Amino acid sequence: MRHLPKLSIFSIVLLCGLWGCTPNQNPQELKEKTARATAELKVDAKAVAAGVREGWSRDKPLDLNTATREQLTGLPLTGVEADAVISSRPYDEPGQLVSRRILSQSEYDKIADRVVARK
Repeated sequence: MRHLPKLSIFSIVLLCGLWGCTPNQNPQELKEKTARATAELKVDAKAVAAGVREGWSRDKPLDLNTATREQLTGLPLTGVEADAVISSRPYDEPGQLVSRRILSQSEYDKIADRVVARK
């Protein structure tokens, strides 16, 4: 995430440099090219942020008793499943997601190594 501002600044400098090197262009055409480049950078930045989030969550197990809805949907759980996890708190152990019928065993197996239940 701390590289995101650097990427944005680099992108702006690059766009300005390209703008100075282009021969007489129609202002509308230039706006369209800039908009396309900005949209591509936005997609790339979102992908980087998602990768950082995924890497961070892999290294640090998520506590079912304190996790936000956004964190739970990043496991991935659906919004409905995340809401059910939150409304059924507290948990003594992560396996209670199955015993309380919030997740099926196969769904739980996909996230079992990424969750904990701290008291």
